[in-house]
Amino acid sequence: MADIKNYTLNFGPQHPAAHGVLRLVLELDGEVIVRADPHIGLLHRATEKLAETRTWIQSVPYMDRLDYVSMMCNEHAYCLAIEKLLGIEVPERAQYIRVLFDEVTRVLNHLLNIGTHALDIGAMAVALYTFRDREELMDAYEAVSGARMHAAYYRPGGVYRDLPDTMPQYKVSGWKSEQVVRELNEERQGSLLDYLERFTERFPARCDEYEDLLTDNRIWKQRTVGVGVVSPERALQLGFSGPMLRGSGIEWDLRKKQPYEVYDRLDFDIPVGVNGDSYDRYLVRMEEMRQANRIIRQCIQWLRENPGPVIIANHKVAPPAREKMKSNMEELIHHFKLFTEGIHVPPGEAYASIEHPKGEFGVYLISDGANKPYRMKLRAPGFPHLAALDEMGKGHMIADAVTIIGTMDVVFGEIDR
Repeated sequence: MADIKNYTLNFGPQHPAAHGVLRLVLELDGEVIVRADPHIGLLHRATEKLAETRTWIQSVPYMDRLDYVSMMCNEHAYCLAIEKLLGIEVPERAQYIRVLFDEVTRVLNHLLNIGTHALDIGAMAVALYTFRDREELMDAYEAVSGARMHAAYYRPGGVYRDLPDTMPQYKVSGWKSEQVVRELNEERQGSLLDYLERFTERFPARCDEYEDLLTDNRIWKQRTVGVGVVSPERALQLGFSGPMLRGSGIEWDLRKKQPYEVYDRLDFDIPVGVNGDSYDRYLVRMEEMRQANRIIRQCIQWLRENPGPVIIANHKVAPPAREKMKSNMEELIHHFKLFTEGIHVPPGEAYASIEHPKGEFGVYLISDGANKPYRMKLRAPGFPHLAALDEMGKGHMIADAVTIIGTMDVVFGEIDR
């Protein structure tokens, strides 16, 4: 009788559900996964090494390109680590702006995850709905930084500039008629805060739409309930964080447990799962979007009532205002020194972490007193999650591997950092 051997299959990197650059070698017994071996390195960014040859501020745009769906959150941890080394206090208004955009970014991240996860499993419509709402928040990114994705808006000492009083307007073109432009611009009358407030008013109803499409959908539940189960104890041992940890029932959120910026002044809840499966992690992300909406509304209210500086006044760290720089020799020298040499950070080491949409994102910096980092190490939340793919996938079918990759919400820019 012939020996029956396990079959080895290459899943990705070209597979649409492998999210671009994951190569997954699956050892199969029929259609059941016996072993899953994720291969990384197909998107090697070398960010940690590049940072050693760039000034402190030049590395801010590299942070955007790590997890390229949570751009400003990556910048936040990096700026916090530099501020720890410098021993500086960020203006209160800048802290509220950072928290506002962290939560806008959280909504952007979870919308993409839920839309693409549903798309991977076979639900086409959800992705179209989530991209509609992402488009509106991308306009907020563009209004504040000039870029739709890679904002480079956070700076050591605060943020690049204050929130704009007007929103960019659409213009009539070959693609947009006068009537379409009028309808699009209707939402954009007023400041960025007015625009975001209108978004927060309608967003809970949008979340209800996603839940109508997915939460009690028989096929969605068949594909996610009981798939990729991780016990609370095992989730801790594997180094999980974010929705992956909370989905297993552990109430751990850095915004509550180790508050940074102004999170300790804001009112929000931490959603947790019960069963630790893909369905629970989906429900946690849905509720996190609703909580992020609450935080955004609180930040809008505070920012309306409290004007003030948005970046530190120390010109050894932050550049002077352009009008002053053009009329004052001393300010011009500060500006020139800052943009040629960069910030000189005192010797030491610091670790700063934030509650990134995917989990704990940490930046560990060592300074030798120069104008660039001596060493940088990133703690990417997706890396330990991907490392657990073998354990989560064993005993499941090939189709369930797609569900498990989707529930991890992996982005390879930060994993192949």
